[in-house]
Amino acid sequence: MNEDRYIVFDHYLQDELSVEDKVKFENQLAEDPELASAFEIFKELNLHLENKFGNADEFNAFKENSKSISNDHFKASKPKTKVIGFKPWIYLVAASVVVLLGLFLFNPKPNFEDFNQHENAYFTERGAVDEKLKQAEDAFNAKNYKAAISFFKAVLKEKDTPEIHYFYGISLLETNEIQEAEVVFNELKAGTSIYKNKAIWNLALAKLKQKDYKSCKEILFTISSDYEDYEQVQELLKELD
Repeated sequence: MNEDRYIVFDHYLQDELSVEDKVKFENQLAEDPELASAFEIFKELNLHLENKFGNADEFNAFKENSKSISNDHFKASKPKTKVIGFKPWIYLVAASVVVLLGLFLFNPKPNFEDFNQHENAYFTERGAVDEKLKQAEDAFNAKNYKAAISFFKAVLKEKDTPEIHYFYGISLLETNEIQEAEVVFNELKAGTSIYKNKAIWNLALAKLKQKDYKSCKEILFTISSDYEDYEQVQELLKELD
């Protein structure tokens, strides 16, 4: 089985073929339905990998590992040639799919949605009713985070507490305003309130939501073991391994 076929597919997608080779390859695609089908499978696999892996380094590492696997198990018995006779490539694609499915069935990456459970906000029971704060509380607990953000912004102009900042930060994270959320959580992280470890946990979740698994893991290691939900920290660390 000829690894050059994998390389040509990859080089074509990366726009690394010469003009002559690119034209020759496209002509072969047009003339050979089987080749075109195999190439479509490869493109879908490539796109799937890019979406699944957290960053370019992880994706490239997987590609290099796949090349190593194909070298070990599908060594060519003929001299290297350009793209001809592509039928055997189908089996290499199939082998790659098996490897990919194995990675994600037996070592799946954790999802943000599995770990972003948070408590409801209860501000008003601690004192006199503040209408704006009550609106923020109701919107947050109803998971109407966009509305909650507007209410929190109004409240924070008059009442600036770590608790309000914390729930404001969660609302930002839930609406994918990740950079703004990280600013809020980093401010809480630098403080000494009871929301310090909660903020660090949510900084880790922000990285998880972006599929930046390396940064997520690094942040998790900074959370104190006396954090009330430390079991979740350990569970997420285990899934990231």
